[in-house]
Amino acid sequence: MKKTGMAKSDAKKLMGKMVAPGAAAFGKEVAVLDRREQRKLDQALGLVPFAVKLNSDLVLQLQTLAKERGADLNELVAELLTKGLAA
Repeated sequence: MKKTGMAKSDAKKLMGKMVAPGAAAFGKEVAVLDRREQRKLDQALGLVPFAVKLNSDLVLQLQTLAKERGADLNELVAELLTKGLAA
């Protein structure tokens, strides 16, 4: 690979890191866990990824309710499922 190709590759990597989710803004320190660390923490808590497809109206209701309660969407869905299954 030529020197210019290497420079372009390095620039693309740098730009990708700058726009990546969780990238720290100037002057702000943000503690972000990488996927492996987050997965290990979730496993330690007994959490398992569970993907479902829901109607967009239902998702909007869940997001609104989570904002009103100031809770995480995962916590809210777990609470609602627990209540629903107990009934």
